Amino acid sequence: MQYVRVMTPAHQADQTSRTPAKAASEAPESAASSRAAAQRLKMRRELAAAAMELFATKGYEATTVDEIAATAGVARRTFFRHFRSKEEAIFPDHDDTLVRAEAVLNAAPPLEHPLDTVCRGIKEVMKMYAASPSVSVERYRLTREVPTLREREIASVARYERLFTRYLLGHFDEQAHHDGNDDPLLAEVAASAVVTAHNHVLRRWLRAGGQGDLETQLDHAFAIVRRTFGTGIGAGRTPAVPAAPAAQVAHSGEVLVTVARTDAPLTEVMRTIEEALRNR
Repeated sequence: MQYVRVMTPAHQADQTSRTPAKAASEAPESAASSRAAAQRLKMRRELAAAAMELFATKGYEATTVDEIAATAGVARRTFFRHFRSKEEAIFPDHDDTLVRAEAVLNAAPPLEHPLDTVCRGIKEVMKMYAASPSVSVERYRLTREVPTLREREIASVARYERLFTRYLLGHFDEQAHHDGNDDPLLAEVAASAVVTAHNHVLRRWLRAGGQGDLETQLDHAFAIVRRTFGTGIGAGRTPAVPAAPAAQVAHSGEVLVTVARTDAPLTEVMRTIEEALRNR
């Protein structure tokens, strides 16, 4: 699978048209928006904490929205300004995490492989869970026990998959494919692989009580996805030009020289070096 990065003329124009005066005028509004967003998230988390406490002590079915609002010290209408239902309250951060994940995609370095960008994007979800391990573990227990919460979790996962699928689809090199109709399938499969790898590692961490180096485990899982889908998802196609190897080595006496593509996965470069050293 080959990808390219694109910047539309409209985006380029927008970047060059922002004057210092305009940026300065936007700053107060931006600061106010940030404060409002922080207050909103704080209230959502307080309501979620109250809901979690009641679910744990009274049970999910026996807990009412009125009780959640009262425990959080707010009115019922305040609850419904932030959540549409009590099951939605169990996942207070997904909306904001989705925004942060999209921001990672939009700010990706020009030479970064898009699949690596998506892996960094899904890490925003990991950070959300790792910020409060005990809450995350309890939420995981509840979603296993309550089908309604499980359905809500599945719906949240689908939103990330759609975001990443759109991003990957936007970075295909159409000249690298003989059948452009495959592009949506390839993008969806790759995005799903990243999300599945993330969720597999996350569930394992949650079952362990939130113990262990979650990020290192994720990096290992993503390396597997990158090796599998970063270059191999188009296997079986006949490329117009033979693909260059990810890395090459040359010996000069006691010196080993490595030449690698800028988009080559680090794991592939290291594998090439290790093989060259073993075969000396």
